[in-house]
Amino acid sequence: MHGGANGATLGPWLMMESFMRLLPFVVLLVGLALPAAADPVPAQMTVTGEGRSIAAPDMASLNLGVVTRGLTAAEALGANSAALAAVLARLAADGIASRDIQTSGLSVSARYDYSDTGEGRVLGYDARNMVTVRVRDLPALGALIDAAFAAGTNEFNGLSFGLADDRAATDAARRAAVADARARAALYAEAAGVSLGRIVTIAESAGNEVPQPMSLRAASLAAAPPVPVAEGELSIAAQITIVFEISQ
Repeated sequence: MHGGANGATLGPWLMMESFMRLLPFVVLLVGLALPAAADPVPAQMTVTGEGRSIAAPDMASLNLGVVTRGLTAAEALGANSAALAAVLARLAADGIASRDIQTSGLSVSARYDYSDTGEGRVLGYDARNMVTVRVRDLPALGALIDAAFAAGTNEFNGLSFGLADDRAATDAARRAAVADARARAALYAEAAGVSLGRIVTIAESAGNEVPQPMSLRAASLAAAPPVPVAEGELSIAAQITIVFEISQ
């Protein structure tokens, strides 16, 4: 009887002692099952900076060609091919490499007369062949334009200036854009009473070359003296967007 009573008395204590021993493991398992509290996202500031660098052009691109007429399409195209061949030969003789000449447009179109019946009568055909020419010797640019017209060019769609290698000028514009973004961020942070933290991201937008004053001045492109050309300068632009962390 006494043994039974003692067994009945010790049973709950043994169960309690076993539970207390298992309690840390239960707490650990519960802790692993619960989702971890997310770290607070720091406040951020996004700033865009712009930068430019100035460079003198070292090459030019001309868009010129030949337009011819004929009673048939074959006649117009044949005359055009002969005239353009003479122009290309003159360009080559003046030092333009074949890699610097590229066809940019070739077309043959009919010319119509609508005055009689209104239905349109074919009068003949026009053939047009345009080429883009890269000129790397800028001092010779004016004389080259004159030579092209003397050889048979009769259509000129303008010129543009550029850089054979724009990496140095572009990198200078990028550095200026980053400095501008940092300066703006510092100003905004001071005005808002916050502190700048680490940089989160840096992204670049596409830049561009902006031609500055340059002109082609000539009363007649085929007239002497050589066509005067002002090369001007190029403005290389860069745009950088930077995201900063900020704190109060």
